[in-house]
Amino acid sequence: MKQLMLLICLLAVQLTTQAQELNCQVTINSDQLFAQQKTDFSYVNQLKGIITEFMNNRRWSNDQFAVSERINCSMNINLIKSLTQGAFEATAQIVVTRPVYGTTYETTTFSYVDRAFNFVYLPSTPVYFRDNQFSDDLTSMLAFYANVILAVDYDTFSKRGGNPFIQKAYTIVNLAQQGSPNGAWQNSGDRRNRYWLIENLQNQQLLPFRDGVYSYHRQGLDMFAANPVEVRKQVLALLTTIRTIGLQLPNSVLISSFFDAKSQELLNILYEGTANERKQAFELLSFLDPGKTEAYRKLVATGQ
Repeated sequence: MKQLMLLICLLAVQLTTQAQELNCQVTINSDQLFAQQKTDFSYVNQLKGIITEFMNNRRWSNDQFAVSERINCSMNINLIKSLTQGAFEATAQIVVTRPVYGTTYETTTFSYVDRAFNFVYLPSTPVYFRDNQFSDDLTSMLAFYANVILAVDYDTFSKRGGNPFIQKAYTIVNLAQQGSPNGAWQNSGDRRNRYWLIENLQNQQLLPFRDGVYSYHRQGLDMFAANPVEVRKQVLALLTTIRTIGLQLPNSVLISSFFDAKSQELLNILYEGTANERKQAFELLSFLDPGKTEAYRKLVATGQ
């Protein structure tokens, strides 16, 4: 009887573990806040634990994940200011990675900085997210990014596989627009905010970009060891597609985030190409991601 009960408990633990999708590493930097206000925010560590549990222990989909299949991601929160007790002005960087098939390499699939990660939290505040209902900024932002993380990850494994999670994130934005004073939910102001991120993910003009991201990962990186020549051709094709989209939708936050995540990886892949490939790559990359032009110049440096 004891053995049967032990087996049941082990199966229950296994099923619970499989139900979770995210392996989110949360960090909270409060140095700037403490230096300015000399205040003892002793509950910052508690907040870190609350956010970690919220992201990792909630079930965000109906799919089953083994522990090794969880999506690796990080959320780095920087607390900047607190004008009243428990009300924080902050930024947050969200980074998502995934393994590349047949290698030990983890590729960054998404890198995004939320410049208005503002919220209210007190130790007595319940952190509970309700579908189809806005309760507070913190839980809505966490749920929003959980779905964005799933969306960008699923998009790399199946063509437009992230659609269900994009729709969920869009619903969260709509509800927050009605219930939150945080302007990052709105379609005005900063065009790199949460509204524009989800708008880009839904935008029909950006579907070729999302399709290209799938090909880049599933038919490119996952096959790189077997056929690097073909992969470089696919990468150049993706950059050409992005150039076409960029001319129609300049300053797309989704495209900017792609280069934030991929610039060094793209450089490494294309650096081994032919002289013509490197020249084409430099022209495309310096046009699409001008802030890193000097880094990309390595592609056409004398002697390569």
